[in-house]
Amino acid sequence: MNTEIGYNSKIEGDLIVTRADAVLNWFRKNSLWPMPMGLACCGIELMATGASRYDISRFGSEVMRFSPRQSDLMIVAGTVTYKMALAVRRIYQQMPDPKWVIAMGACASTGGMYRSYAVLQGVDKIIPVDVYVAGCPPRPEALLDALIKMQGIVAKEPLLSTQKRAA
Repeated sequence: MNTEIGYNSKIEGDLIVTRADAVLNWFRKNSLWPMPMGLACCGIELMATGASRYDISRFGSEVMRFSPRQSDLMIVAGTVTYKMALAVRRIYQQMPDPKWVIAMGACASTGGMYRSYAVLQGVDKIIPVDVYVAGCPPRPEALLDALIKMQGIVAKEPLLSTQKRAA
């Protein structure tokens, strides 16, 4: 059996046809840079997610940025008090577009067990939230699941609407 390796017109060039939106969104979804807002006990679980056991870097989010100007995903982890709410909103406003938010834990999502005058009853009262993570505190696996859902949202977002939002 003599098989000759040579020019094959059907394979030559390794051409891939796709849309620019799909390629750019693939880049964006696999390189989300989170801004950790560890405000209470959920912050400990957020730190555990970045450790070697759960390894958030498998999803391209290992670059935790503590500067809002260098991040595109805010993870609000824990109880948001009214005193801290203005700072959270200001940090969100300093993030460049496109930007997304994950509310991690019962306190960030709904105020949790704290029904008092000092606690904001959900961070969605001051900033838009894309994905909610249930639990008190939620396990790192739940945050990774939320990150995968966030990647799905980013992958489906049309790039043209992102440019309009930024303008």
